Amino acid sequence: MQVRPTQPRRDFWVVAAAFFVIMLGSTLPTSLYVIYQERFGFSTAAVTLVFAAYALGVLTALLLFGRASDVLGRRLVLLPGLACAAVSGIVFMGADGLGWLIVGRVLSGLAAGIFTGTATATLVDLAGEEHAERATLVATLANMGGLGTGPLVAGLLADLAPAPLRLPYAFHLVLLVVVTLGIWCVGETVPSRREAFRIVLPTVPPQVRGTFVRAALAGFAGFAVLGLFTAVWPAMLRRLVGIPGATLTGVSVFALFASSAVGQLALVRPLGRAALASGCALITAGMLSFAVGLRLESVAILVFAVIVAGLGQGVGFRSALGELNAAAPVDQRAELASSFFLVVYLAISLPVIGVGWAADTWGLRGAGIGFSGAVALLSASTMAVLWRERRVGATGSS
Repeated sequence: MQVRPTQPRRDFWVVAAAFFVIMLGSTLPTSLYVIYQERFGFSTAAVTLVFAAYALGVLTALLLFGRASDVLGRRLVLLPGLACAAVSGIVFMGADGLGWLIVGRVLSGLAAGIFTGTATATLVDLAGEEHAERATLVATLANMGGLGTGPLVAGLLADLAPAPLRLPYAFHLVLLVVVTLGIWCVGETVPSRREAFRIVLPTVPPQVRGTFVRAALAGFAGFAVLGLFTAVWPAMLRRLVGIPGATLTGVSVFALFASSAVGQLALVRPLGRAALASGCALITAGMLSFAVGLRLESVAILVFAVIVAGLGQGVGFRSALGELNAAAPVDQRAELASSFFLVVYLAISLPVIGVGWAADTWGLRGAGIGFSGAVALLSASTMAVLWRERRVGATGSS
């Protein structure tokens, strides 16, 4: 029998807050990468290596523990995720070189990977089947909101307060203590099964594979955009456009995620079944604009590109995750969410590593333009497939 929490409304918002805090911590280094480069003297490729270490942690967590909460229970999996985030912050506070930054990012990635699938499934459990869409919205807003707030907080603290490479992590540790106490007190929505827990790679049930492929393609394009802006964007601002300061970097990255949130809140419902394809269209337009902005070194065009790409990422992400949650069998919900996040975190890491190496070889401008063109092509191709499926479905139903 399903175990229901004694205070579902309270538990719902506690889990959402913890999800937000975990994702906030995962992007704290974004505004600080340029400071790390200057202090430790490493290249753009090294920055993307540090960023990829985060993705490695996420992928490891998703691969090894994607279905853990379906067997062990949600709360028992969320608590180790919070512990990984806390240890990550401690490592960053004492980091004195590239190696420690990589260790800190792997631990941060483990925390995010544990939370993305498990927290999303927990929120849907707590809301109930009749409010699954609302729970998905809160989950995506907590995810994107935390990711966007991290660079803003770190940038402000780095520019306006002492110890720029320590204070942001100390602030995050305080938040972690608060939400950990909250998670400790929440109820459990999934009873622990009698079966022994085994590490099983996330899979996609046959009945939802078509939905998964569509969602994964759109998610890949959108998260590749996030990878660019959270790993290489600070260096582009400083070297190509001449905008210094961690705060301005944080504001610009926050604008990307704020646009994503607006897309999720304001556009998905009106767009209805066309939301996934429309998100791809917006990403295509944003990345083509970004390439033009880099070529012309135009701040106005780059800002426009950030906003449009953010809107597209938000629309695509929420609609993709919503379709998956609606189609997922109840006892495989966390596993399916983990499979989806496995794809999108590959997107957030692998292309950006290529951008980093290309930047050291051909320069940031050339690497950025090439990346923008590749993502625009992928999202445009996905959009074409989605529109063709809609036309075929409409013809068949008539």
